[in-house]
Amino acid sequence: MKSDDRVLPPEPEGRTIIGKSLVIKGEVTGSGPLYVDGAVEGSIILEGSRVTIGRNAQVTADVQARDIVVLGSLKGKLTVSDQLDIRSTGTVTGNVVCQRIAIEEGAFFKGGVELQRPEPAAAKQKS
Repeated sequence: MKSDDRVLPPEPEGRTIIGKSLVIKGEVTGSGPLYVDGAVEGSIILEGSRVTIGRNAQVTADVQARDIVVLGSLKGKLTVSDQLDIRSTGTVTGNVVCQRIAIEEGAFFKGGVELQRPEPAAAKQKS
């Protein structure tokens, strides 16, 4: 099994897919998981969800999400509340703010990383 065959654990129903023949320019917002295999220019804001950048994707956008998995090309500022996962076929260019980051052998990353500590449970309950 190649590392890319284990792309994602099963996602809940309702995942949105931007196919490889689509080009979107502007702001993409929502509340469910998103799989991008086409081109997006602008911004992607899915703060409580996972964004997956597929192998064929060419994304030039600022992205805000809970988790980001990159198999294709992503350029922009990334704000990730949990984990950024750059797979062996992935390319990321830009600054990242996240709690955790994983970069597979063979992946490309150019930019800065700011790791944030998770909020303590007591602070979350007060909010």
